[in-house]
Amino acid sequence: MAQKNKKKFNGEGRQLSHQVSKSMRKYFKELDGERASDIYNMVLKEVELPLLEIVMRECNDNQSKASQILGINRGTLRTKLKEHKLL
Repeated sequence: MAQKNKKKFNGEGRQLSHQVSKSMRKYFKELDGERASDIYNMVLKEVELPLLEIVMRECNDNQSKASQILGINRGTLRTKLKEHKLL
């Protein structure tokens, strides 16, 4: 019998956003008066590498499966894997 109103699993999204907030507060505190720049790209690069590593491991390096899980096309995934020297 199928369950009605079954919620889609969303993992630890709230926890992740809490950790990002915590890390960003720490980052600004540690700047100690220095000017911050290019934070958006810095955060994306910091998060992207472990994200790609873990998803690829979970997919046994199957790029088609990984691209589906990540919600990006396979070509974009390959580009990102090359950028991070994972290919």
